[in-house]
Amino acid sequence: MEVFCSLSWTHSISPRLHIPHPFSVGETNRFRVICSAAQSQKANQMTVSVTGATGFIGTRLVQRLHADSHNVCVLTRSKSKAETIFPVKNFPGIVIAEEAGWKDCIEGSNAVVNLAGMPISTRWSPEIKKEIKESRIRVTSKVVDLINSSPQGVRPTVLVSATAVGYYGTSETRVFDENSPSGNDYLAEVCREWEGTALKVDKDVRLALIRIGVVLGKDGGALAKMIPLFMMFAGGPLGSGQQWFSWIHLDDIVNLIYEALSNPSYKGVINGTAPNPVRLSEMCNQLGNVLGRPSWLPVPDFALKAVLGEGASVVLEGQKVVPAKAKELGFPFKYPYVKDALKSILS
Repeated sequence: MEVFCSLSWTHSISPRLHIPHPFSVGETNRFRVICSAAQSQKANQMTVSVTGATGFIGTRLVQRLHADSHNVCVLTRSKSKAETIFPVKNFPGIVIAEEAGWKDCIEGSNAVVNLAGMPISTRWSPEIKKEIKESRIRVTSKVVDLINSSPQGVRPTVLVSATAVGYYGTSETRVFDENSPSGNDYLAEVCREWEGTALKVDKDVRLALIRIGVVLGKDGGALAKMIPLFMMFAGGPLGSGQQWFSWIHLDDIVNLIYEALSNPSYKGVINGTAPNPVRLSEMCNQLGNVLGRPSWLPVPDFALKAVLGEGASVVLEGQKVVPAKAKELGFPFKYPYVKDALKSILS
């Protein structure tokens, strides 16, 4: 879209020729401001392709990008699902592309955000575990191949690719930052392969790998699964309660990804977690306070495993992850404390 600064004459030209009044100093300055604002808006406008755009984080990110007048390409495997979430009357101008159209979208983008992958907070059968890993590797590999094969002039310059704090494994005593080694369990293995695939992107492309914690928000994510169990068992801690819970508010993870798109300092691994992780017992106490329920009867392991199967390990075995890089970069967390995050979500 071209930006034109049009001049309107104060008199019509016909039937007799009239010379327009010269601009006053004030009018000239005002005109310059309008032109430079329009040009600045155009210069800052991005075209962003997003995988996983219909998911919990992706939906909110697309809403934010669209609200700020950026161009968005939704890369999806189900056009009908994407059109339901992003109806054209509410999201004019958004491009929705199934896999055959991903190449054209990526070649027309400044940046790509890769959020695709089957949710892990589900029952894990051997088939599901295979799909959890392969869905992440498959989409990331396709995105990286399309970026790398794009001609130089139209290649995206930024890839923001999701990964997870599961990379670090689990511990009740250790503190993990971006320099900590990987764990040796199933989720750590998934994250290593996921990140390894993203790292194959061309070295000219700035890569930000966001290791995302447990995302708290309305209508989805871990909280939606935790609250019914919590209510059923009088709001006590899940499992022992001593495990660490490295969380982040949905608004903050969306803002962190958004910042990574435009800020060249955001590169390499960045932990997408709030600066104050809590033990799960404290999380449940705060949840009980916000919901106005007592927090005394622990939710037994078997109840969680009945809902999540092996996937319950995401909640039952945690890790204390700190966002050292985001803090060093001066990222402004809107919700640094879980109490405020839960209040904003549930009030």
